[in-house]
Amino acid sequence: MIEDFIQTAANLKDISRQGWIEKLSIDNPESVADHTFSMAVIGMVISDLENLNSEKILKMILLHDLAESKVGDIVPDKMSIEEKQKLENSAFNEILNTLPESIMQNYAAIWKEFQENNSDESKIVHQIDKLEMALQAKIYQSKGYSKEKLETFFESAKSSITHPKLKELFTKIVNER
Repeated sequence: MIEDFIQTAANLKDISRQGWIEKLSIDNPESVADHTFSMAVIGMVISDLENLNSEKILKMILLHDLAESKVGDIVPDKMSIEEKQKLENSAFNEILNTLPESIMQNYAAIWKEFQENNSDESKIVHQIDKLEMALQAKIYQSKGYSKEKLETFFESAKSSITHPKLKELFTKIVNER
């Protein structure tokens, strides 16, 4: 059973981030696993610097896009938030059912907390998600992709990031040459 869960998570390496394909026409964009790894590094550093619950933040980051291994990376304008959440909840529950009960409930609670976005940890993970997106946009900009086409990614991140340390990082990332 655990091997099914691990295989499902590994499948994220083959799921491309659709926003980059649709907005920039990138042939080989980062994968969801690439995005998650980068988020985990940011989350580890920020949670340690800010004395937050690192374990919970890292688990939340690792779980936050896991459902995409079943449903793909759905960009916001493809379906309503409610439809997307229903589809991802169903996929996430299917994935969790491959785990022993002893850890399934903990992961389900972390997933629910992330979706409800009402705890300090969930709020920072949502903001890290946007910061990582801005970082990736900056990487694509440095590879020659149009800053104008990337502007929607930068603006989305800027309007979502409120945590002082993350705002500072965002400003440094975006203003690099």
